[in-house]
Amino acid sequence: MRTILYIVSAMVVIGLAFWAYTENYRTQAAIKQTRALHSQIGAAHERLAVLRAEWAYLNRPDRLLDLAELNFDRLGLLPIMPEAFGRIEQIAYPPLPLPAITEPIELSSDNAGMEPL
Repeated sequence: MRTILYIVSAMVVIGLAFWAYTENYRTQAAIKQTRALHSQIGAAHERLAVLRAEWAYLNRPDRLLDLAELNFDRLGLLPIMPEAFGRIEQIAYPPLPLPAITEPIELSSDNAGMEPL
């Protein structure tokens, strides 16, 4: 009986060792993948910062004004004036929704045949 217990214990230890070995490699692979994702995210943040800087550089007001003047004949762009915008009174707002009926009134059958006064 003691021999069977030793054999079962040894098999359990071997099984646990195999499980720990595979989990170790799975964990290392997940850590490696996480590091790769972090480096990709960092590179994407750097590219985004460069693109934002380029966008700000290209949208300088003096540069846009010069471009508008150079291409006036072809585009017909004019400077923005306050008169180009509408007034708040000209905006058509959607109608407000009707409130929900929370306390309905039931008509009795006695009043159904009566004519209104």
